[in-house]
Amino acid sequence: MFAKRQSALAATAGTAPRAKDGPSLKPVVDALKKPPVAAGLAGLLLLSTSALFLTVLGDPKAGTPSAHVALERDAPAAQAPAPTGFEAFSMGAMGLYQNLAGGADPTAGGEAVITLPDGGSVSGQGAPITAPVHAASPLAKAPIAGLSQPGSNGPLPMIAPDGRVPAQAYARPFRPNGKPRVSLIVGGLGLNAVTTRAAIERLPPEVTLSFVPYADNLQGWIDQARAQGHEVMLEMPMEPTGYPDNDPGPYTLLADGGADDVTAKMDWLLSRATGYFGVTNYLGDRFAGSDTGMNAFLSVLRQRGVAFLDDGSFQRRPGAWARASADRVIDRTQSPAAIVAALNGLEAQAKLRGSALGAGFSYPVTVEAAARWTAGLEQRGLQLAPASSMSMRPGR
Repeated sequence: MFAKRQSALAATAGTAPRAKDGPSLKPVVDALKKPPVAAGLAGLLLLSTSALFLTVLGDPKAGTPSAHVALERDAPAAQAPAPTGFEAFSMGAMGLYQNLAGGADPTAGGEAVITLPDGGSVSGQGAPITAPVHAASPLAKAPIAGLSQPGSNGPLPMIAPDGRVPAQAYARPFRPNGKPRVSLIVGGLGLNAVTTRAAIERLPPEVTLSFVPYADNLQGWIDQARAQGHEVMLEMPMEPTGYPDNDPGPYTLLADGGADDVTAKMDWLLSRATGYFGVTNYLGDRFAGSDTGMNAFLSVLRQRGVAFLDDGSFQRRPGAWARASADRVIDRTQSPAAIVAALNGLEAQAKLRGSALGAGFSYPVTVEAAARWTAGLEQRGLQLAPASSMSMRPGR
């Protein structure tokens, strides 16, 4: 058995070994030769190459110098709104008033500049008032003896034992010359020193000035105004629509406050100073509709000999010692063109009816326009009259 196995190994010795069987690549090669497959592989190869290029090389401009700058656009400046009731009567409203001593270019920002017939110009940008200073025409210094009495908060106006009343004694004397009469009240004074001083000095003495009861040094301002020749009034804060969001201040006369509340608040308001011939309203469209409130208000004024001149919103409601209502507010739109147009309308009304009474707020543009407009009234056939001359006793 051993010999047979040995001979078999000898027989196979020296022959080449047999190759092992394995997978064949021929089917793959044949598939790759088909056009659709070849096209797909070409696209895949292109995408892979691009990805590899970006991965390895990164940004093709990475080697060049670069800089990054953060740009911020300034927000457009918001236009200051007109003062609300609370702002106009509070010391926090100073920022709302234009500084008349500033040197702002009146043409900046596209603001219209109005040239008046006498060569002056006005704008709404708070440019300095250029109207001339008027010579003083002083009135009697307040208080005048017999026209006030002590109150819990200060002196209160009263009718003198001899019959004299504040509505006449503190009014500017007036003698009509037969020409149509036009009067102007400028209010909101006492909060801003520059604006108040400009109104006192630049407006003619016949223009009536109205002061805010909450102003500091109120008596000092009234004394200055009367020393220059202006008759003065005191402003009564009254409840408007939208109260208390629209708030004229802590001593606002309320529509539903009752007669006692109105009387108590008026005692404080009327005792703030002396030397005024009358009072005017500040806001108050809602208070005007209260019979109880208005009756109490007018009764106090009548008993104390004080006139009431409103801005036209009280429809000439009778009462007080003497009454008048403005025919128009000249600066509802606070632009030079609108104010000049309103003043011209007031002038036309005076020529048509014989008299006209206007009212405005002490915006710089209002003071400037009024100063220029009043300067030429005489040449245009009108007489500038104090507002007190427009008031009449009830029943007359």
